[in-house]
Amino acid sequence: MERIHIDLNETVYALCTKHPALVEILSELGFTDITRPGMLQSAGRFMTPVKGAAFKHIPLEQIVALLDERGYDATVSQNDKHDKPNQEAIL
Repeated sequence: MERIHIDLNETVYALCTKHPALVEILSELGFTDITRPGMLQSAGRFMTPVKGAAFKHIPLEQIVALLDERGYDATVSQNDKHDKPNQEAIL
């Protein structure tokens, strides 16, 4: 089986739209709100697994380990534009 590459700095909505099986996996990890009607379409549009892990106090290593078991290669990109100020704009 081919492994699926995902970036944990993408929104939960984008990830689950591309890979619907992630809804169940993320719920199992503790992101239970995404199974509630409307939550994936609302909060999921700005919440990332990285932000959600920090909010819910879930170790990121735990998320990566379970995703690895289920056939996903999870990475965390370093270009999260929404959380880090643009250093060039500050200068």
